[in-house]
Amino acid sequence: MPFDGIVTKCISKELSDTLVGSRIEKIFQPEKDEILMNIRAQGQNLKLLLSANANYPRVHITWVSKENPANPPVFCMLLRKHLSGGRIVGIDFHDFERIITINIEAMNELGDLSVKKLIIEIMGRHSNIILTTSEDRIIDSIKHVDNEVSSVREVMPARTYVLPPSQNKTNPLELDTDKFFRISAETPLVSIEKYLLNNLKGFSPLLCSEVCYRSCVDGKNSINRLLAEEVSRLESVLSDIIDEIKQDNFSPCIIMDGAAAPGKPIDFHCLPIKQHPNIKYIDSISKTLDIFYSTRDNIERQKHKKADLYKVLNNNMDRCNKKLALQQEKLREVSDRENLKLYGELITANIYCIPANTDKVSLLNYYSQDSEYLEIKLDENLSAQQNAQRYYRQYTKAKSAYSYTSKLMEDTRGELDYLESVLLLLDNCNSLQEIEEIREELIEQGYYSLKRKQNSKKRQSGSEPLHFKSSDGFDIFVGKNNKQNDQLTLKLSSSNDIWLHTKNIPGSHVIIKKLQHEIPGRTLEEAGMLAAYHSKAKMSSGVPVDYTAVKNVKKPSGAKPGMVIYDNFKTMIVTPDEETVNKLRT
Repeated sequence: MPFDGIVTKCISKELSDTLVGSRIEKIFQPEKDEILMNIRAQGQNLKLLLSANANYPRVHITWVSKENPANPPVFCMLLRKHLSGGRIVGIDFHDFERIITINIEAMNELGDLSVKKLIIEIMGRHSNIILTTSEDRIIDSIKHVDNEVSSVREVMPARTYVLPPSQNKTNPLELDTDKFFRISAETPLVSIEKYLLNNLKGFSPLLCSEVCYRSCVDGKNSINRLLAEEVSRLESVLSDIIDEIKQDNFSPCIIMDGAAAPGKPIDFHCLPIKQHPNIKYIDSISKTLDIFYSTRDNIERQKHKKADLYKVLNNNMDRCNKKLALQQEKLREVSDRENLKLYGELITANIYCIPANTDKVSLLNYYSQDSEYLEIKLDENLSAQQNAQRYYRQYTKAKSAYSYTSKLMEDTRGELDYLESVLLLLDNCNSLQEIEEIREELIEQGYYSLKRKQNSKKRQSGSEPLHFKSSDGFDIFVGKNNKQNDQLTLKLSSSNDIWLHTKNIPGSHVIIKKLQHEIPGRTLEEAGMLAAYHSKAKMSSGVPVDYTAVKNVKKPSGAKPGMVIYDNFKTMIVTPDEETVNKLRT
């Protein structure tokens, strides 16, 4: 995990410099495994976050606000009883273990000052927040660990607090780098990175791979096959990194994903990481942790909210595709309807030549240029006239079925186009608000049912369309969802503005604000590229984009959000280019 022993040392130093001498004003528990403390420190109000979350355990100052439950949990009430109004007198760091102890001086039940310890263990699914006395007697913890859960170490009220079992690793500040890489016959056959990880306290896989990277050594190679010059480079780099740790020479940074999901943080550390090209350095480890975890949390929440809507959209698209298949089958069944009419007419024309009680007859097809004979099946129990009328009835029924099914197919295809457009816009959502707007749209259209009553809070204002500036200085706006597309095209645009949309491809509405000037060809081409980029054809080349004046765009009565018709248009062919799109963004 990213939060290693070196980061723990860094955050404990920063918290000690910032919080020692400060006073705890309020305590909250916004999540079942998180504590938030409002602290008055150095003339400012700060929020200290303590988290024992299995996925994101951490401790740092935060700038993110969370909603608190109406009824505080039991552990929160216990902390308020023992720590409210208390003064932080020290913050301890435990031998490069991921454990931080906050010593807090507060009044006890008798009105005497006593010191309590708030211990935060940052150990993945074993993370915990524990309140003890100054004699290490456990008062309570946010997670109870009894002997059924762990026979090695209980964390229960009234028990004595003991540190987690040691892993028999070397403290990096006590390491003799000259002897560290002396390999003996008993040294296990492991990779260099694994050897570092197994033998050094506080070192994470990221830091171990960084040592190998700086040493120009393949960390996946076996430790037993190191050459003399490789050992020398490893010793030198490791010695430099340990010096940085000794001197608290930290450079907090976030490693960003520059390929699959630009802007997504994938890791962090408090030492410079040179093996990754996309590094963002920050002046505070608390800010680093806050940005990393809040961004990751936001991405996870977006992913969760999107997953629910993806399921709704995909289920409805499957339903539409099944309907479409049945409707196409029905059209195939009535595809010979004109033959039914022909049979009726041929029987009527030869009514006096057809013998009674026959089950088939061969008649000249006088509509055909080749004058061939057609064999027509008859009901031998009916007269020739009755057989003709039977074919006419079958023709009328087939004709009605064709007309009705064709209309249903048109509606189904329109619904499928709409759902595909919503799916595309959902893919492009970058905030919880944008996802919520699409959810509201699906609720209004009857695709998504409310599972609980909406609260009576004042609704937030809608998100704004994307704004771009062309190379010639013209404003270009791109809708981010179907409601926004309608608002942008039908209400916020003038009749002479230019409207663009990919031809027969789901995508966003694009508007060029014309004002008093003619729009140059370069601006038109850039707007077309934006339309193609914000469409289903984003990864294609040679994308057709229609464009016309806004006055030629109309919304049919009863049409779904984002669906319009237009005329007097022209078509251009463009190829989306992400670099150009980023340059145009304001």
